[in-house]
Amino acid sequence: MVYAAAALHWTRPEGRWSRAAALLNPEGVFASFGGQVQPTDPAVAESVRAARAPFLESDEVPSSDGTDPDEEVQWPGTELQRSPLFLDVQQSVVKRRLTTSASDYVGYLSTVSAYLQLPQSRGQQAYDAIMRVLPETVEIAADIIVHLARRRSE
Repeated sequence: MVYAAAALHWTRPEGRWSRAAALLNPEGVFASFGGQVQPTDPAVAESVRAARAPFLESDEVPSSDGTDPDEEVQWPGTELQRSPLFLDVQQSVVKRRLTTSASDYVGYLSTVSAYLQLPQSRGQQAYDAIMRVLPETVEIAADIIVHLARRRSE
């Protein structure tokens, strides 16, 4: 089995699936796990968006192939479906609703690609701005999108 947990978007698109397939025996399984984490309260989400706006337009991870977030099958499932190297592509969603402290939520943001790409001082300014608008505890939607695919036999 080869798996990727919230990191597949960091890999180079060119040859991504041939590299993954090369690590698998025929019929071996590729699995990816990922998903966005967002406050469930629309007012809190809007406050976070406004606090983040001077630093980042969005903190979502865009799909590598341009798949819209409202599509039934999400990336990387869309690429796996098109790849001649894989079959039996499946997508499942594990629904999660959690309560976390404001500082733990900001700690999570510090692991998100969009923030990691900011210069360190700008990132810290963004975290500080977001902390100022958060309630003490934050209800979050943290659904996990799971993709499974089996390597084709030769």
